[in-house]
Amino acid sequence: MSKSNWPLWEVFIRSRQGLSHKHVGSLHAADAQMAIENARDVYTRRQEGMSIWVVPAAEITASSPDEKDELFAPADDKIYRHPTFYDLPDVLKHM
Repeated sequence: MSKSNWPLWEVFIRSRQGLSHKHVGSLHAADAQMAIENARDVYTRRQEGMSIWVVPAAEITASSPDEKDELFAPADDKIYRHPTFYDLPDVLKHM
């Protein structure tokens, strides 16, 4: 496999302060191990990362923006998913 044919990888980094991985960018690499090493060099230069995920871009399936009404609108009629009618105590600041 020549360098110009290397697959595209999507990179996700978990920061030292965070609980979840965040998408930080993409890169080309011959395999998963090379993608992790390149992601470490490119996206965690200041040693802020705690964990790296790399995913082949070809394996990601995404919804289309044209389908947003079909996918997300049905939740509006299920009020139990949005408990805005509960009275919360004042000690709960961030709910």
